[in-house]
Amino acid sequence: MSCCTPDGSCSTTATPATAAVAEGVTTVYAVAGMTCGHCEATLTREIGAVDGVRSVEVDRAAGRVSVTTDGEPDDAVLAKVVDEAGYELTGRAS
Repeated sequence: MSCCTPDGSCSTTATPATAAVAEGVTTVYAVAGMTCGHCEATLTREIGAVDGVRSVEVDRAAGRVSVTTDGEPDDAVLAKVVDEAGYELTGRAS
């Protein structure tokens, strides 16, 4: 199922990728392979489904994904989820 609409926009963009988060740990990752709004939606959905993830913000242009978690994130789990979605988590962004 595609999130893209006939006019070329992404239907998932109607819902913000981030939610208000009172507290948590935000970690920024470098992710390669993102090329469109569908990529952003896919990563937001897949990373957001990981236990302990509170919010996900994808910046395709910068090649960055900000993940807010309940505690310290498990980089290996997030890398696996990103890789299985068809992208490459290359490490924490500095």
